[in-house]
Amino acid sequence: MMPHCALNVCHVFMLVLCLSAAEDFDWTKNNHGSFYYGTFPAGFSWGAGSSAYQTEGAWDKDGKGLSIWDVFSHKKGKILKNDTGDSSCEGYYRVKDDVSLMKELRLNHYRFSISWPRLIPTGIKSDHINEKGIQYYDELIDHLLENKITPIVTLYHWDLPQVLQEKYGGWQNISMVNHFNEFANLCFERFGNRIKYWITFNNPWSVAVEGYETGEHAPGLRLRGAGAYKAAHHMIKAHAKVWHTYDTQWRGKQKGLVGISLSSDWGEPVDISNQKDIEAAERYVQFYLGWFATPIFHGDYPQVMKDFIGRKSVQQGLGTSRLPAFSPQEKSYIKGTCDFLGIGHFTTRYITQKNNPSGRSTSSYFADRDLAELVDPRWPDPGSEWLYSVPWGFRRLLNFVKTQYGNPVIYVTENGVSEKMLCTELCDDWRIQYYKDYINEMLKAIKDGVNVKGYTAWSLLDKFEWDEGYSERFGLYYVDFRNKNKPRYPKASVQFYKRIIMSNGFPNQREVENWRRKSVETCSSSNQLLAADPLTSHMEMVTEIVVPTVCTLSILLSAIFLMFLLRRRN
Repeated sequence: MMPHCALNVCHVFMLVLCLSAAEDFDWTKNNHGSFYYGTFPAGFSWGAGSSAYQTEGAWDKDGKGLSIWDVFSHKKGKILKNDTGDSSCEGYYRVKDDVSLMKELRLNHYRFSISWPRLIPTGIKSDHINEKGIQYYDELIDHLLENKITPIVTLYHWDLPQVLQEKYGGWQNISMVNHFNEFANLCFERFGNRIKYWITFNNPWSVAVEGYETGEHAPGLRLRGAGAYKAAHHMIKAHAKVWHTYDTQWRGKQKGLVGISLSSDWGEPVDISNQKDIEAAERYVQFYLGWFATPIFHGDYPQVMKDFIGRKSVQQGLGTSRLPAFSPQEKSYIKGTCDFLGIGHFTTRYITQKNNPSGRSTSSYFADRDLAELVDPRWPDPGSEWLYSVPWGFRRLLNFVKTQYGNPVIYVTENGVSEKMLCTELCDDWRIQYYKDYINEMLKAIKDGVNVKGYTAWSLLDKFEWDEGYSERFGLYYVDFRNKNKPRYPKASVQFYKRIIMSNGFPNQREVENWRRKSVETCSSSNQLLAADPLTSHMEMVTEIVVPTVCTLSILLSAIFLMFLLRRRN
């Protein structure tokens, strides 16, 4: 861990990027602690998100085919506590209930993903189309629109049909481009008359690195040094093909937009006086966000990626770079295939230069970057081990996007915080603080001139969290996974986020502090009601702010057992 004195220097000095910084954003200014009271532009869209595998359940129902996550999660030892998404939130059966939660929250939009194997069980369109899967998404879309909630649809949120993995090797194979395009075309055909916002891929970085390099995620392959780059190459081509398909065949009559959702941390140099640290911090973001955004906006990979990976490949005795190359025709085809950019962001890292060995046995995406990631031990970290609350990094990332990619239309597609503790606390004051601070940094970015049009809280519900199973909770709504009906209960953050939406921002200090106080008070009193009358409270409707925490239930059971013993003695 880094010494406190060095970290204090980082708080005093800020990043001066080696690129043409926007005139209206001062990269050297230190205003980490300031809060800006104001409102968002008229028409700003507020939403929440989910994904198919994480929330739907019904993994083998109504003709759905196997996904790579169905298979991966069923292998012992792959997921914490051997959890699976087999039932998850049972969202497949709870469409009306969940849309009611969204309506109560006053959402303008809801982001969800379509399960490829639920529509095309083998992933190959000519084999079979599952009409029951079509019917499920029809119902969800129609119910959202009836309640004046705009659907934002992700086509790929990691659940590749297992047949395509077994038959072709998944995203290691160029054939995925055409299969994905056929799936997307089916979605445009069946749902495009009602869907105006399409996202091709969610966080392809994670698919490539964690699916094909580290093996932490499905399909669990460890193809070190080349697997991630090859998977990413094919996903970028698939994204471009789907954009062109929509542009030539559907845009004229459906009038929709097609974008991609890219996730990235912000990287801040450890020592602003050290040019190598400054370059390493930019390299961190280029290897993360730029890997996908630069081809889509400029036609090719970031030069720093081509230089570093190419040089290390030569040092390893390879004839060509491990980073694949686009042909001139491909560069032209890929460039400009983005009607809007989705940005997923959760946290920040301090970055310093570190020279990694270049041997063939040590080749990896991480070693290629020649840098080390550090965190400030004072940063709050209530949940996931990787997720520290560093709000000021959000504004800096959004300004980086503006500067690098010509100020595109941005929708924040993922932003939120988890909790990871034995006793799940539903008075989630830390989540209120996270949303308050991060949303405010986004407001500052809009004031800087960044073209942000909407924000998606991640996530609507607690859900299956990939290799962490159900040990981490991101939801605004608590889900009781032990109950077969998977009841939902609002956390305190629901009320706070709702107030932000209704006010379209932060009107003044007194009002915002009042929101927070009332949100926490309501949650606290509800827990007292639960303790006083556990059975009745536990059976309340979803809209009640009553939460069955693990701790509370343990106390109640102990109390009941004690009462039973006292009665026997009397």
